[in-house]
Amino acid sequence: MHAMLAAVEFQLPDTRLSNEEVVRFAINWTPQKILDKTGIAERRIAAKGELSSDLAFHAAEKLFTNSVCVREEIDFILFCTQSPDYLLPTTACLLQNRLKLRTGIGALDFNLGCSGYIYGLGLAQGLIETGQATRVLLLTGETYSKFLSESDFGVRSIFGDAGSATLLKSVDSPEQLMGPYVYGTDGRGAENLILKRHSLRAAEDFSTSEEAVSSDDPATLYMNGPEIFSFAIEAVPKAVNELLQRAQLQRDDVDLYVFHQANEYILNRLQTKLAIPKERFVIAMRDYGNTVSATIPIALHAALAQGQLRPGMRVMLVGFGVGYSWGACLLRYQPD
Repeated sequence: MHAMLAAVEFQLPDTRLSNEEVVRFAINWTPQKILDKTGIAERRIAAKGELSSDLAFHAAEKLFTNSVCVREEIDFILFCTQSPDYLLPTTACLLQNRLKLRTGIGALDFNLGCSGYIYGLGLAQGLIETGQATRVLLLTGETYSKFLSESDFGVRSIFGDAGSATLLKSVDSPEQLMGPYVYGTDGRGAENLILKRHSLRAAEDFSTSEEAVSSDDPATLYMNGPEIFSFAIEAVPKAVNELLQRAQLQRDDVDLYVFHQANEYILNRLQTKLAIPKERFVIAMRDYGNTVSATIPIALHAALAQGQLRPGMRVMLVGFGVGYSWGACLLRYQPD
């Protein structure tokens, strides 16, 4: 048995935050300049009381409503989030009950950001191909907006909220449809994208250096944009080349590249540096922003809707960001 990505859905909050609203917090910026620099025209913002589990729930319900999967057949829930409902209990357990899934299933949260979707695919594939599950519901959900300072233009202009749901299932296929994978971790970069709020270290500095974290408010997200950019430009091409080497493929053997949608400036630099043709490179963030672990499934859904992703294509997925953490994998798109 092999694992297969069978279907993807996503959910956005109703509230829109346009560039016209964002520029209220920035000097010498215009809505068009934000669009030109980031590739983002608007982002969705979760309402008060609307949490990551709500977005993941509605994304999953779309799969059930569209008859892509049957509730009784789900064996495992994996929920990727850095904004869970509670410190405990596990939000995946709450989603099992809310989705009315049977109790004889596994459910767990894993805390990972922009590389989380890749890690989730790897976990789901492992569950399926070791016989522990036949159908896994991989959910993501983030509400970073609840952690952002309204006056911090750098993060406010980029991040949006969203949830996604991906069905992975076992299939009797003669070929491997998912993999190989490449993972990477460098905890030295942790302080460059950090939220101290509610942490057990909230009363202390994350590092011994007072200058390392310049945010004075532990309740808001701190991001060192230039350092994140430098990390991505160095780590992502290495991961792509390592994955191609492991798969014994050339760059042109991959039909479509779907990277984490950090912002258009980073994506354009990576696409140029890797010499990937534009028609094989997905950019789908204009109306969503950077939705963290949901960007890759949203981009997959958009590529499918636009005809850019077609059955039989070999696709490379690459996630990178907070941690630092990165991951890349190949899959053969064979929808249900």
